Amino acid sequence: MSTTAPVAERPTPETTKKPKRQTSFNEGTGRLAALLLSPTMIVLILVVGLPILAALRESLYTSGQQIDESGFIVQGSKFVGLDNYTAIFSGETGTRFWNAFYNTTFFTVACVVLETVLGVAMALVMHKAFRGRGIVRASILVPWAIPTVVSALLWKWIFQADGIANEMLGTQILWSTEGWQSVLSVIVADTWKTAPFIGLLVLAGLQTIPTDVYEAAKVDGASVWQTFTRITMPLVKPALLVAVLFRILDTLRIFDLPFVLVGPNKESVETLSILAYLEANQTRYGPAAAYATLLFIYVAVVAYVFVKLLGADVFGDAIQRKTKKNGRNGRGRGKQTDPGAPVAGLTAGGGLGGE
Repeated sequence: MSTTAPVAERPTPETTKKPKRQTSFNEGTGRLAALLLSPTMIVLILVVGLPILAALRESLYTSGQQIDESGFIVQGSKFVGLDNYTAIFSGETGTRFWNAFYNTTFFTVACVVLETVLGVAMALVMHKAFRGRGIVRASILVPWAIPTVVSALLWKWIFQADGIANEMLGTQILWSTEGWQSVLSVIVADTWKTAPFIGLLVLAGLQTIPTDVYEAAKVDGASVWQTFTRITMPLVKPALLVAVLFRILDTLRIFDLPFVLVGPNKESVETLSILAYLEANQTRYGPAAAYATLLFIYVAVVAYVFVKLLGADVFGDAIQRKTKKNGRNGRGRGKQTDPGAPVAGLTAGGGLGGE
């Protein structure tokens, strides 16, 4: 009796079908994001892009009445190339420009430093749980809600010769005249108005910190200063850097506060924005556009250096890179990294920073 070997079954189409590729959730979102952002980008091009191009073009021309080589008066615009830019750095115009450049930089550094310190202090106060916290938060944020011109007028009344400031100091300081007093008045008024802005953004960052981190630090025996420097500040750093960046860009363009509080044609508080305005007010639109262009370049360079050196995550790129990196590590190693492990240098049994 003979036996036959079993015949292998022929594979069916269902078994030979290739497995379907799992589509990622992020596929197609780029096109959707571009479609949704296109109206905003169009508005930005019309509101921001075209004026910038118009200012660049205007800076290459000079307008008004001029005398040609034959001695006749010529009315209109004339192409002068880079003459408006070269004229800025020569003679009395150059001295005035560098004075305005110094004032702009000094106001930016002094105001932003004071606003950062006071803003962090305000955020820590607003973050504490106590009776009447809502009233304190509202009172702190009121200066930020006041328009800048109104705030400048308010401080102008305070710094009058017979104002409250001189009454409290027991002196007769002329705050709106040339000298250190006008610079100090602008710094005080700007700090009072915009420090709550930094405090508001830092407060938003403080509210994202889990309470478990503070409880672990307390169990490890961390002092108040260690908790602030090794937990609070590192975790609130992204929000703080973005707030400081916004304030730097805003203060570099400062115009209305010194213009209303102290007045125009004051050498001690004249900024690049005021200088461009005064040129345009005298119908010298070409030099005014050149001043505005140089200020635009200055602001762009400062923003680029700030983002590159300090790592201000304005667009959330760092979070996306970290998420993608963790995803690749998870697929390669088969495990996920605990997001709470590296927070502020806390260790399992060694206290803060391995102490």
